[in-house]
Amino acid sequence: MRLTERILGFTLLGSEWVLWLLIGLSLLSVTIMVERGLFLAARRADFEAIGKELLAFLTKGDAAGARKALDGNRAPESLVAAAGLEQYDRGAEAMSEAMASAKSRLRLDLERNLGVLGTLGNNAPFIGLFGTVLGIIKAFADLSHNQTGGAAAVMSGISEALVATAVGLMVAIPAVIAYNYFQGKVRGSLGRVDAMAHLILSAVAKPQPMEK
Repeated sequence: MRLTERILGFTLLGSEWVLWLLIGLSLLSVTIMVERGLFLAARRADFEAIGKELLAFLTKGDAAGARKALDGNRAPESLVAAAGLEQYDRGAEAMSEAMASAKSRLRLDLERNLGVLGTLGNNAPFIGLFGTVLGIIKAFADLSHNQTGGAAAVMSGISEALVATAVGLMVAIPAVIAYNYFQGKVRGSLGRVDAMAHLILSAVAKPQPMEK
């Protein structure tokens, strides 16, 4: 059997399996959206209040009190601050490195599975278009075997095939919106992490002697 005939045999399966694939990808997309939303919601905190509380402790040199104030707080800025305060006795440079390391680990957690949403947003329309092409090929193949149906049979097959493109867009559009939304949340969170790190380092920095 020639390669063309083998490929044609595959295309004549139609677009229904592509629709099931898109439905599965849609469920995956919704699952990631819900998981990311719950993950980020559980890690919200009052950044200004935490910063003022830590600053009050650190200006008095009370690192233990600052660490205790962060107990149980799962906000990214609090976790990074706690990592830095663990190195309080080793100086500002060690604290800075510890917070940078904690930030890198947190970035991985915050961005987990967002790449899947981005991939779905970019590629789901192409998967739907692929299903449409398969459906059109099948419609014309059916017409060649049953020409009595005429144009009406072809139009019916093509309209069914176009459903795959529509479903692909229905999967892609929410995925793109969610991806951009969560990326904005991640950027905001990492910005607060940097602000918290600088606040802590400024509070523990030793005053420089005045030049005479």
